[in-house]
Amino acid sequence: MNVAPQKIAANRLGRSDRSALGRWFWEIDRVLLLLVAVLISIGLIAVAAASPAAAQRYSGGEVSFAPLYYFYRQIVWIFLAIPVMIGVSMLPKSKARRLCLAGAAFFTVLLVFVPLIGQEVNGAKRWIGVGFTQFQPSEFLKPLFVVALAWILSLKEKDPTLPVVPVTGLLTGITALLLMKQPNFGETIIFAAAWVMLLTLSGVSMRILGGLGVGAVLGVIAAYLFYPVATKRIDAFLFATGDTDTYQTDSALRTLTSGGFFGAGPGAGTRKFNLPEPHTDYIFSVIGEEFGLIACLAIAILYLLIIARVLIRLLHEEDMFLVLATAGLVTQFGLQALINMAVNVQLAPSKGMTLPFISYGGSSMIALAIGMGLLLAFTRRNPYLHRSPYVVKWSGQ
Repeated sequence: MNVAPQKIAANRLGRSDRSALGRWFWEIDRVLLLLVAVLISIGLIAVAAASPAAAQRYSGGEVSFAPLYYFYRQIVWIFLAIPVMIGVSMLPKSKARRLCLAGAAFFTVLLVFVPLIGQEVNGAKRWIGVGFTQFQPSEFLKPLFVVALAWILSLKEKDPTLPVVPVTGLLTGITALLLMKQPNFGETIIFAAAWVMLLTLSGVSMRILGGLGVGAVLGVIAAYLFYPVATKRIDAFLFATGDTDTYQTDSALRTLTSGGFFGAGPGAGTRKFNLPEPHTDYIFSVIGEEFGLIACLAIAILYLLIIARVLIRLLHEEDMFLVLATAGLVTQFGLQALINMAVNVQLAPSKGMTLPFISYGGSSMIALAIGMGLLLAFTRRNPYLHRSPYVVKWSGQ
């Protein structure tokens, strides 16, 4: 009597399941999805550890003020971000590309309006308020912009005469100027680095890459001379004297190393209460204090595993757009993680950049979910495609 329902339950998510969910389950890179799930779980624990320090700092020193306030909010952001990531990963590649192009245009327009209608936080206008919350357009633009550049550069494969390098360079330059006006020097570097990576993979000449290298050096020099934000941060990093403010990076390094190899234990950290932005920019230092340097090393390895997994999936990819888009997205993801960790150990100037999937933040979490969803969508593989030459021959008859 119950045979039919039992068969349906048995075949659910089985290889014979041809529903949208069944196809997604067998085509998705489940190893990559698992690594991201582990990273999100670690992030939730880290935000719980950093939340009391952040709550005390932003409540004017009131210890009793909702010590887990940011932890509870992070749970909400994760519950919003996971469906977004899964939904984006289920999109057909062509539809995902079209949505990225439309989204890149939309958020670029918003980026233009940020200096005009944006809300100022810590001396920077990067956020636009919507009702009871606010969001950061540049965070959402990052993954969409990379995919848009990848599509433009891939057009050269069909028509070599198209001026794709100047066009993508102009778009990147305009975006960089808008970001520096906020100011947001850290994300400017990420946008520019992702563009250079895409150019390299698209096969531009060494002459162009050499010119870009010289231009990058000149650009850093010009930023140091004429861009006060860059001047202040570079001076604090390279020429630390009594006149430069190195409090943030010094506090971060002291906090990170104070826990030794195994940490002081969950909730037992004390230096985190003197740390600026303990739940966002410097959450890596909170992890070091409470869970130890070994935990920090494990997180760095986890980021490397995610990057390596994505690049391995690209080894047999022949579609130029998919190669460029996927490589650009994972470069952007890895570079953001590298910069954040480097700042925490005083290997880079302070940038005001979150640690992907670990730092607190709504815009950051949902934008990263979109980017990872795109990575999962672009690396999906049909498990039956080219599985056996006999199967291919038989199916073609």
